[in-house]
Amino acid sequence: MSDSAAAERHRRVAQRFGSAVAGVAPGDWDSPAPVAGWTARHVLDHLLEWSRAFLASGAGVELPAGPSTSTDPAGAWAVHAAAVQELVEEPGDRSLSNPHTGDVPLAVAIDQFYTSDVFMHTWDLARATHQDDRLDEAECANLLAGMEPLDQMLRESGQYGARVPVPDDATAQDRLVAFIGRDPLWRPPARS
Repeated sequence: MSDSAAAERHRRVAQRFGSAVAGVAPGDWDSPAPVAGWTARHVLDHLLEWSRAFLASGAGVELPAGPSTSTDPAGAWAVHAAAVQELVEEPGDRSLSNPHTGDVPLAVAIDQFYTSDVFMHTWDLARATHQDDRLDEAECANLLAGMEPLDQMLRESGQYGARVPVPDDATAQDRLVAFIGRDPLWRPPARS
C-alpha cells in the first residue's frame, strides 16, 4: 500500500470511529462492550493506549497526550487521530521495528496494525452504544481474507478471542466480527 493510500484509509476509518465517539450518549460510556469485561470507554482507551506504546517502542514516536477520555472522549480521540494522521501523511523514510514483524515502513505498519484495529473496534463501540454499527462490507472481506491464513498465530497472540461460529451465508461483517471473537448477535442491555 502506498503512503497516500494508507493516509486516505486512516482518514476515512478514523473519521468513522470519531463519528461513533461523538454519537455516544454521556451515560453510555460505561455500557458493556462486546469484548468481555470491557465498557465502551475501554474500547476508546485501548486504541489510544496500545497505539501510543506500539509507536513509541517500535518507531520512537511519542504521540501527544490529549484530554482524558473520562472528561472529554471526543477531544481525546480528535487529538489522537490528528497526530496519527500526520504520521501517515509525512512518514518519510521512518520505519517501525517489532520482533514479530521486523522492520516495516511506518505508514504500512500504521495501516496494517492500527488502522485495521480502529476499523474493527468501530463495530464494538457502535454496537455497545446503540449506534449504527455497519462497516464497509468490502473492507470487512479484505481484512478477513488477510487474517484467515494467520488464524493460529493470531489466536496464540492473545489479541483475539475464540472464533464464533456463524452461518455459511453470513455477511462479511458478521464473519469478520466472529473471526476476531465477537458474537455478531451480541446486543447491549436496553437503556433504562
